[in-house]
Amino acid sequence: MKYVFNCLVLMVLVTSCSKIEENNDPIIGIWQHTVKTATNENKMVVDNEEWIFNDVYLGRFHGYSKGQVVFLTDFSWSVQDGIYIVSYPGTDFPDDFVKMEETDNGTILMRTEGKLFAEKQ
Repeated sequence: MKYVFNCLVLMVLVTSCSKIEENNDPIIGIWQHTVKTATNENKMVVDNEEWIFNDVYLGRFHGYSKGQVVFLTDFSWSVQDGIYIVSYPGTDFPDDFVKMEETDNGTILMRTEGKLFAEKQ
């Protein structure tokens, strides 16, 4: 009887496990942008920006000034019809809307209005 019970418990555990979907989106990785002007809309003074996208639709943004991290925050991302939406909850940053493009120099993210967002590292 104990054997039958153990077999039933084992069957329930095995059949109730679900497989985690693998996310191989090409945005996953590190993206950087060197800022040509030292200020932006949020009055944050940085000379380099870095986004680290992970496979669970989250990431971390770093703002650098002279090689030192002066700002960091988490972000979430999603993709709809080839447009990536990067949101920064808990900040006053507006959402970024970007699309991926291949160039002779590598993969880049362009803002939907046509300005460079970041380059893949």
